[in-house]
Amino acid sequence: MSFAWDFKHAISLHFQAMRFHLPFYNMRRLNSHQIRTRSNGWDAVMLPLVSFLYERGWRQGFTLWAGFPGPEKEFEMMKDYLNPVTGGRIIDASCASGIFSRIFAKSELFSLVVALDFSETMLKQCYDFIKQEQNISQENLILVRADIARLPFASSSIDVVHAGAALHCWPSPSAGVAEISRILRPGGVFVATTYIIDGPLSFIPFLSLIRKNFRRISGSNMYLSKHELEDLCATCGLVDYTYVRNGRFIMIAARKPN
Repeated sequence: MSFAWDFKHAISLHFQAMRFHLPFYNMRRLNSHQIRTRSNGWDAVMLPLVSFLYERGWRQGFTLWAGFPGPEKEFEMMKDYLNPVTGGRIIDASCASGIFSRIFAKSELFSLVVALDFSETMLKQCYDFIKQEQNISQENLILVRADIARLPFASSSIDVVHAGAALHCWPSPSAGVAEISRILRPGGVFVATTYIIDGPLSFIPFLSLIRKNFRRISGSNMYLSKHELEDLCATCGLVDYTYVRNGRFIMIAARKPN
């Protein structure tokens, strides 16, 4: 099966899912070997307990120790980046329990909101929260299970990709951002928040290499400096990089050239 799905097909599947009460689309099934070889940091979000706790204290902790403003304030911060692409299709990549997916859907700024995550337990939690909301239209909101490094969407078909507190969890940030760049239409926008590691020596390539190799061995998360985040976007073909930061929190934005 080709993973370059167009949205006509996706929407058709959406209505089939509603008819049969399916919570989400499992767009990619990985074998047990592929799952075992993922990093420990990525595996943590697959646990049912983490999925249950994510909006019950876990995400709130980001504000206390990393300076994250909180979902509503983060949404207000990113509106300037989203203005040129309102009315289009947005993917909430690594959506977790769907905090931002629900915010995007309720804002009515987008024609389609895709809540996407690799974790089945996170998507089930996302689905449960959506069912509890009274003012979310399910006509323009779909849930998709997929690997960030192999997105099941056609090239140049998406207007916005958002990744909230996610980049540092991806097994390969470069593979993820490259895929995002591929599916963005010309002029499309990538907005992300993550934890930042920087300092007077963060630009030294040798230290960066040590950090990356340690991460590969230990399975810990990948924390990048603001210089590395800018290089990551540029390497993947994105331009007009900009950022806002507060403590260890950073929000970055870049776009695909016209």
